[in-house]
Amino acid sequence: MLEEYDFTGGVRGKYAKRYAEGTNVVVIDPDVAKYFPDHESVNEALRSLTKIIKRQRKPEQRHGAER
Repeated sequence: MLEEYDFTGGVRGKYAKRYAEGTNVVVIDPDVAKYFPDHESVNEALRSLTKIIKRQRKPEQRHGAER
């Protein structure tokens, strides 16, 4: 390690559990990222989109079940 790395006050294994559980990292293009200041806003938008998708799929599933 380089001498300029300073781990004073660091906590060993702070993110080990989260890392072990797995991560989903998505890189958002800059033109999109300017509308989402943080991960919470991205998650909120995606949850809203998910609700719309589920609503649109319900009629298709019912229609398919009738056949």
